[in-house]
Amino acid sequence: MFTKNLKESIDLKSKIIQETNLEVLSSFGDQIINSIKSGGKLLVCGNGGSAADAQHLVAELLVRLRPKYNRQSIPALTLAQDISTMTACSNDFGYDHIYERTLRGLGNSKDTLLVITTSGNSENINLVLKAAKEMGIKSFAFLGSSGGKAIDLCDEYFLVPSNITARIQEVHITIGHALMEYVEDGLLESGHIELNKV
Repeated sequence: MFTKNLKESIDLKSKIIQETNLEVLSSFGDQIINSIKSGGKLLVCGNGGSAADAQHLVAELLVRLRPKYNRQSIPALTLAQDISTMTACSNDFGYDHIYERTLRGLGNSKDTLLVITTSGNSENINLVLKAAKEMGIKSFAFLGSSGGKAIDLCDEYFLVPSNITARIQEVHITIGHALMEYVEDGLLESGHIELNKV
């Protein structure tokens, strides 16, 4: 089983390298960099394992991504706020509105939004994408399978060609790390952030 899972993950990533236009990730990265340089922030959300990936990637920007790059904090937030906020919204407005409600309170047109979803059909993700469009916030999506409804609601997307949730998530976190490195490098090269002197 372990060999099979590893081989599936490797084969899927190899397929993506050979068949997918990865330039869309540079486009994502450039727009995130420009957003941050203009006083905006990166907002990230997902459900379940994708919520964990959202928190993971935000931590890489807020704290540190690569040990040799001891630099200033980069503004990023996960829309999965504390348990009080999430349960209050679920109770008062419904679970579908968790991310939309948070975006409307914390987001502005200088920001960028990254949603992470394996199906693209979660209502809370689709509602936050609609809200982002209304607010003038550029939105990007990490998707899987056919992309679901989210594929038509985001501005740009990266699609993992698989129906296996675990394999999709493994690609999402790999690509997420690469995207965060791209953003970090761009901000350092532009002089927007600097390495701290130790």
